[in-house]
Amino acid sequence: MSIPTPHNTAKKEDIAKRVYMPGDPLRAKYIAENYLEGARCVNEVRNMFAFTGTYKGEKVTVMGSGMGIPSFAIYSYELFSFYDVEEIIRIGSAGGYSDELGLGDIVVAQAACTDSNFMSQYALPGTYAPIADYGLLEKAVAASRRADIPVHVGNVVSTDIFYNAGSDANDRWKSMGVLAVEMETVALYCNAAYLKKKALALFTISDHIYTGEAMPAEERQIGFNNMIKVALDM
Repeated sequence: MSIPTPHNTAKKEDIAKRVYMPGDPLRAKYIAENYLEGARCVNEVRNMFAFTGTYKGEKVTVMGSGMGIPSFAIYSYELFSFYDVEEIIRIGSAGGYSDELGLGDIVVAQAACTDSNFMSQYALPGTYAPIADYGLLEKAVAASRRADIPVHVGNVVSTDIFYNAGSDANDRWKSMGVLAVEMETVALYCNAAYLKKKALALFTISDHIYTGEAMPAEERQIGFNNMIKVALDM
């Protein structure tokens, strides 16, 4: 595929080797305006904003991914394959399962389960376990310790279903020690594995499936500063 792609009008040199991807493009804008120096918008197709600037002297890009596995799969595949991006770090929101999690807590996804059919494309002779790049995971934990911001490291589940029609799926995932539920990470980890790249996903718990607590929409857009700090300081 030629550059620009149907989904990204940036030139190749506009995109850094490390890309941070929140689901919400307005969160990408917030990060660019509040954390990056010299940030400029390099993509506006479908309002999926991408900004490139510097953080502590390092060139980085922050770009929205949209919601769900198909959307994240498209953007991350294009960044890895056509823009020569080496690392993608997802900085998203998730719904808590674990009783140890509260609103605003940070989860680092060591691995990603899924109920999606996404992995069928690889025709694997068994069940694949998509995992994070260990080097990036180690850097995230180290950054959290330096900043005295605690994180929870473990398994998450990437689901295709937001409004579930009466299933007990949440209970079953929780019973296997899955910390939280979200909708994108399995695509990121699979694309990274297939394309020999590096990936990591971090989440802020924006709601809890079992307590019913939830952040308002505005706080989801601009209130994830601890997670953003940990990710950028990796």
